[in-house]
Order: sequence, then structure tokens, then C-alpha cells
Amino acid sequence: MRERLVRAARWLLPGFGIKRWFVISLLGIAMLADATDRWIVAQGAGWNINELLDGIVADYFAPGNLTWILMLLGLLFFFAGAALSLRALFRAADTRGSQGMGDALTGLRLREGYKVVAIGGGTGLSTLLRGLKRRTSNLTAVVTVTDDGGSSGRLTKELGVLPPGDIRNCLVALADDEALVTDLFRYRFNEGEGLLGHSFGNIFLAALTAVTGNFDRAIQESSRVLNIVGCVLPATLGRVRLCAKFEDGSTVAGESQIPLSKQPISNVYLEPESVPAFEQVITAIRDADAIVLGPGSLYTSVLPNLLVDRIAKEIAAARAVKIYVCNVMTQPGETTGMTAADHVRTLLANAGERVCDYVIVNDEPPKRLLAAYAEEGQGPVVPDTDRIEEIGLVPIAAAVVSEHENVRHDPDRLANVVFSVIDRHVADRATFVKRPSASRRVTARSRNESA
Repeated sequence: MRERLVRAARWLLPGFGIKRWFVISLLGIAMLADATDRWIVAQGAGWNINELLDGIVADYFAPGNLTWILMLLGLLFFFAGAALSLRALFRAADTRGSQGMGDALTGLRLREGYKVVAIGGGTGLSTLLRGLKRRTSNLTAVVTVTDDGGSSGRLTKELGVLPPGDIRNCLVALADDEALVTDLFRYRFNEGEGLLGHSFGNIFLAALTAVTGNFDRAIQESSRVLNIVGCVLPATLGRVRLCAKFEDGSTVAGESQIPLSKQPISNVYLEPESVPAFEQVITAIRDADAIVLGPGSLYTSVLPNLLVDRIAKEIAAARAVKIYVCNVMTQPGETTGMTAADHVRTLLANAGERVCDYVIVNDEPPKRLLAAYAEEGQGPVVPDTDRIEEIGLVPIAAAVVSEHENVRHDPDRLANVVFSVIDRHVADRATFVKRPSASRRVTARSRNESA
């Protein structure tokens, strides 16, 4: 009974726009009935049906209640008939396959969703995209192209293509999960001379780049094959290498080499230092309702995108709400011992711009796999929200962890939190009375303490 009441209540929430057309239809019926009555009266006739009904129910109901009874019955029949008609229509459409009317309406709802730009790389970005695509189809994934390890590194050295691995992960995350071709893109060769360790998706992108002569064209064609939601863009089409400078003054070149040094990182930079951003990325940032950084390796997945020319400045100047998703666990050789606030300070310092307003941190540490991660020198990132507020940003503490074979963000939980932040920002921007930001709260608190 409770579930039925909940479903009935959800029907009242804004959705596909069907209910508003019901109301318009009801208004049209009322106007038509009134016009018909006026025409009949003008002809000197009357409604005999009124007298008939009065005679039938006079023995059971008071005449004054008849109008209200008929009104309620009329509304009940109208909405019941409309609802049953739509249900029959949906069932008829669904019998024709997965692309029925229900899917069409869902697609319409997704197309009306927020324009979200997600920036990062590795498994973190693909995890985020899996959750976001269920809420909007206006997605743009901006992906780092500095990976020089594994299959991607081998293809880059041997064929001269941009690293396809992170691009492939995002394409698969945004693809139709039911499609056989998606499993094909995920497939990794376990044997074969020259093929061992390679992903089919990486080889496909490399081959398509050679055929089309253009890496971004290869991504577009792969997107069409996979029928993905939204689009995937490389941060730059230039060949670039990620380098790191450590606190002892030493440096290392190559993304895969940075975590191996096991030294505290001072900053990361690109080689060459100046590399142009892919122009479609700049356009997407300017048009976005929300820009999400991470989750993912801070130094090797998130920051490389912000070091590309113009990207950090465009993010800072954008009207979109800017969100940074902090990692759930620390990473050996990169963020060992770093709290959430340490992540944020490093992000802002290396980007050189205010690239986020909100910071999503996990406040539910994993339990089952803690010991296994501790053996690898990893631990939960401490959600020190007070220190994040002191920086002038708004921390959003939420349970967004998923603990199965690994400890990662849960796609749906994370997407729900991201969209709640976007909703809040849009609501604030649409009202005259603004909620005080974290920076204003910190300033006010400081003034009170000094007074």
C-alpha cells in the first residue's frame, strides 16, 4: 500500500510533460461543454439529461450534492481513462523492441537534462560517466592524453597515435551496456605475440586514426559505432608528456614514472609547456551548466587537463557550477597521507585558477577492504571539511563509496550528489535571496572572532 502511495505521489512530480497536457485537455473539454450548452440554450432547447439524472438520484442524494458528485466522477473517469490509454500505448510500443515509446520518452527526458562537462581520466572518470548518463544525455567527457604506460604507451611509441586507453574507457562507459560491441571494446588479449596486453578498443582507435588520418575523427566514428550518450573529447590533439618536480628538486618525465619515485610531489607540468586545447573542449566549457573535475588520480588524471592552454582559465571564467570530486582513497607515490583539503590546495595551486566551487568528499570510509589497502600503503582520504571551508570552497560530505573487489565511487550515488549540487546552484542563481557561500561564512566568522 505504501509503495502505491509513493508511486502516486511521484506521478505529481514534473517529468515528461504529460500531466500538463492532461490539464489542457481537461480545460478544453470544459470549454467545449460550456460552448455546447450555450449553443443549445441559444436554440431554445435544454439539457434533458439533467432532468433524467435528477430523477434517478433524487431518492438517494440531495440535489445540492449532485453537482459535486458528478464533478468528482468526471475527473476520476477522465484521469483513469487517460492513464490506462497511455499504459496501453506504452505496452504496444514496447512490444516492438527496446526502442519503444517508453525509451523514446526517457530519451526526451535525458535530452532536457543539464549540460555537464566531466574532466579527468582513468577509471575514476568512466565511473562518474556511468552514473551521469542515466540523468542527462548532454554530457561531454574531456580526457587526458598523457598516459604512457601499458597498451596505450606501446601504441603511442610504435604507431605515433595519442594514448587511446582513457578515451576507450570513457567511450565504453557512455555506450549501450547491452551491446555486444561494448564487450568487444573491453576485450583484452591474453595471448598472442604482439597482442598480449592490448585492448581491442585501443587497437580499434589506433587503426581508425590511421584510416581517417585524425584522432578526433576516430573518436567520433567510434562513438557512432558504440551509440554513446554525449561525446568524448581529448583535452588536446598535441603530443605531450607529463612531468613532475619533487620537493627535493629532482624531476621525472612520463606519467607512468611519477608514482614510482615515492617522493612528495611539488608540482606537475607538461612538456612542451604550451600545448593548444582542443577547440571543442573550450566551447563545451563555455556552454556547460556544470563542470565536474575527477574523480581520479590527482596528479596524473585530473591536473594534466588543467595544464593545457586556456582550459583552467575557461573553467574559472565559466558561469557553470564547478565541482571537484575528491578521491576516496590515497594513492601511493602521489597522494600518500593527503587529506581532502590537501587535494584541493594542490588542485588550485597547480591549476593556477579557481577551478571549483564545491568539493564532494566521501564521509563513509570502507570497512571490508581497509586491511588489504593498508598493505599497499593506501588509506581513506580524510574528509576535513573545516579546512576546505577555510580555503573558501563549499564541502559536500556524502556516502558515495562502493566496496566490492575495489574501493571506488558508486556511479549512482555520486551522480545523485552531483545533480543535487547542480540543482542547488541553479535554484540559488534563480532567486533574489542568495545563500551565503562558504567564503562569506568564513569571512563573517573571522570578523566575529576578531571583534
